[in-house]
Amino acid sequence: MIEWLTPETHEALLPDTVLLEPPVSGSIESPDIQVTPLEALLPPLGLVPASSTGLPIDLWRGSSARILTRLIERVPVRDYPALQSLLYTVLLSETRPPAGKDAAQILTLARLDRLMQLGATDPAQALVQLADPTGDKDRFLRWFDATLLTGDEDRSCAALIAKPYLAPDDRGRIFCLARRGDWETAALLLETAHALELMPREDLALLDRFLSPEIFEGAPPLPRPKDPDPLTFRLFEAIGERLPTTPLPRAFATADLRDVAGWKAQIEAAERLTRIGALNPNHLLGLYTERRPAASGGVWDRVQSLQRFDTALQSGSAEAVAKTLPTVWRNMQDVGLEVAFADLFSDQLAALDLPPPAASLAWRIRLLSPSYEAAANTPPEQSDGFLIGLARGTPSISLARAPRERAIAEGFLTDAPIPAELEVMLSNGQLGEVILRTIELFARGADGNLQDLTESLTVFRRVGLEDTARRASLQLLLLERS
Repeated sequence: MIEWLTPETHEALLPDTVLLEPPVSGSIESPDIQVTPLEALLPPLGLVPASSTGLPIDLWRGSSARILTRLIERVPVRDYPALQSLLYTVLLSETRPPAGKDAAQILTLARLDRLMQLGATDPAQALVQLADPTGDKDRFLRWFDATLLTGDEDRSCAALIAKPYLAPDDRGRIFCLARRGDWETAALLLETAHALELMPREDLALLDRFLSPEIFEGAPPLPRPKDPDPLTFRLFEAIGERLPTTPLPRAFATADLRDVAGWKAQIEAAERLTRIGALNPNHLLGLYTERRPAASGGVWDRVQSLQRFDTALQSGSAEAVAKTLPTVWRNMQDVGLEVAFADLFSDQLAALDLPPPAASLAWRIRLLSPSYEAAANTPPEQSDGFLIGLARGTPSISLARAPRERAIAEGFLTDAPIPAELEVMLSNGQLGEVILRTIELFARGADGNLQDLTESLTVFRRVGLEDTARRASLQLLLLERS
């Protein structure tokens, strides 16, 4: 299970990358007050209160649940951790659904599905548990899938046995009955499924081996499924034919964080989840430094370089750090973990008086961390003046050397206009939809539409997301993304 979130301690243990902003409504003009009968207001749903995220509880007010669902499904955040952090904040914040028939259900399922798609399986499990997972088949299925991947299936199995109608088919009932020791009932259900041909042959064959492993001892392995669901994955694991998670959707990487996976699989899963912001970098650091690698190449080169760098840091030797930093940085770049590395080590790098060129590299790494503004105030000699201004929130157009830098600088002008469509939405209080659309706008800008880039930064700053605007811009300039 991912350590930074459990259902009982979800607020206190959320990763630092999730809660990132001061109140976002600070710079928006207050809309006209609307009076709504209390009985018409549904209770808010979220893991983190508005007082922590800075997002208003009526974040989704005035928007269509189906439009929000489409935006939540598609907003691209893969390449920029600042946008990942913002999306997690939006998805996990305590908010009320918008008005409309079935809006609460539609939006809840959309939030859960995007969390699972990102690999944030523990938050998805915690969120659906707040939403009464046994009150609806769709919510239960998402809860069941999440618990199967986190190893917490005993809770969902107990609920399924108590309410068998929640199961989409008999596979889950058979699995849960067997897990709880009722092999006779599980076998009866499987025999009935065979007799009535209630399941595909491959599912029946898998369940046969699950319930009667002694009969199939020495039999050749079953064909690997192309698109397994979490239950199929766990059944293969139970019969000793564990499926690799690398080709599977990101949520399956969570299963490799358990002790049943080898060290290499755990590291690769942690890298995959950390890269998308679904795992606290400290978890990855713990795996990197758990033991000495017994091989070389690939993941082991990353482990070795990180361990050498960490040893150099602990020694306090600026010369040793300067020697090991370039190698570990290249290895982190190879797997897109630059920002996670910066989050872990920027403060320690700041305390060292490194010689050039290591000092320049360390400074740029610090610009990718939450302490980017402190880095801007202590730049080494011959540092990039545009980056210094950007980190301080005042990038100079005169120092821009490329069209992209100029577009960024224009986004930080105090009188820069925002798109008329988004202006109207803000006046209607549709803050959540505006944030999602602005994430899309930034992604298009990062791909080359410089007008979109300027407008996205203007909107972020207009709604109080100054930190997002700065960090996303710094990441765009400093990270090498194809």
